[in-house]
Amino acid sequence: MRRIIPFLALIWLLSCVVACGGKADEQEQHRLPDTLNVGTLYNPTGFFILKGDTMGYDYDRICDFARSHGIVLRFKVARSMPDLLNWLKNREVDVLACEIPVTAEYKTRVLHCGAVNETYQVLVQHSGQGMIYDVTQLIGREVYVEKGSKYESRLRNLDNEVGGGITIHTVEGEEALPSELIQRVSRREIGFTIVDSDIAQMNLTYYDSINIGLRVGFAQHSSWAVDPRDQWLADSINAWAASVNAQEYSKQALKHYFEMNRGPKPDSVKVDTPAVTPPGAISPYDHVFKQYAQEIGWDWRLLAAIAYSESGFDPNATSWMGARGLMQVMPRTARSFGVESENDLTNPEVSVRIASKILKELDGIMRSRTGAADRIKFVLAAYNAGSGHVTDAIALARKYELDPRVWSENVEQAMLWKMDPEYYNDSVCSNGYCRGTEPVDYVVKVLNCYENYKKNYKK
Repeated sequence: MRRIIPFLALIWLLSCVVACGGKADEQEQHRLPDTLNVGTLYNPTGFFILKGDTMGYDYDRICDFARSHGIVLRFKVARSMPDLLNWLKNREVDVLACEIPVTAEYKTRVLHCGAVNETYQVLVQHSGQGMIYDVTQLIGREVYVEKGSKYESRLRNLDNEVGGGITIHTVEGEEALPSELIQRVSRREIGFTIVDSDIAQMNLTYYDSINIGLRVGFAQHSSWAVDPRDQWLADSINAWAASVNAQEYSKQALKHYFEMNRGPKPDSVKVDTPAVTPPGAISPYDHVFKQYAQEIGWDWRLLAAIAYSESGFDPNATSWMGARGLMQVMPRTARSFGVESENDLTNPEVSVRIASKILKELDGIMRSRTGAADRIKFVLAAYNAGSGHVTDAIALARKYELDPRVWSENVEQAMLWKMDPEYYNDSVCSNGYCRGTEPVDYVVKVLNCYENYKKNYKK
């Protein structure tokens, strides 16, 4: 902080001198504006929308910067890096709150600022027996990477460095997405892949069966950026990033997005709950499901299936993204239905009541967009990921000549495309990245559970 203050004082003095020369309107130019225009990109870790809430590591930190200075943020999301850089150059945005590589090329176009993020490429492998600990052990092994990607380039260079012998498989299409290849490693369908360390770290929160400890590339640095003409803004961001409060907040955000487990609860094990399940009942809360299912015209066993899939019937459950209670309702969504305290969501009656209202609202949104036979699948997907991502998938299905009113193998497929930048940055999409495997798997999980309940419990 002591290194920043003298520079800011000099800037203030120079602005006063200019103002005395007849340019009084420039006197305010080095103060933070009431509203800061922020440019960013959709991505799986830094900026994304889930269940209608905006989240992400970069998003949370720029919001912390704004709170610390008492300013308002206005976000503008670009569909490509060139668009983002042009917005900055043309003064359409003030700061790029996403990871801009610190390279010779970018240094000529932006002024980097804030905390520097370091990533590197890592080998993803299944943990446990058969792990390798040195790149030379890749000789004779099969590694899968996206065709034409930087990962393929690094792998071919690595193959030359170790004297050859690595079997390189290149993959195309949606199966080449890092998340898909990592999932295949976790299932032991393939042995190895290579991805960036931040992507690997985020996926580790879903799959505890993988190991990402072996580096295979050099460190790559990135940070936020401002226009080269705005040294004063860079100084302000640097001073905030260096503060104890900002560093502690960033540390907690890092833990939240890259360390908290996001994996599903085991299907075969019920979570222990404070209440006792009566003989012949699905859960201790069947009477609550029956009450609110009747109000919205649903089968109560379907509400029970959602509750089991969401929380394992644990009314105190809290997810990594902040959803709470039996039905895993987001606090912000609950507030829109009149529930102000997050703690109220641990009350099963409150949780089911609010969830029922959400489901009824989603049913109304999907009614005109889907066929009657499939509507419940669209509603369930929207409950899991948010209606915006489902309507994006409907638009993608329509554009790419799938049936936009049918879920299975149509909108379901388009939902998976939402993990691919080529599709989630498509002009028909308004909500960006979505980990599409989650709503797709969720629909299957809930409906399978529901079918089981229908066979074993009376309506």
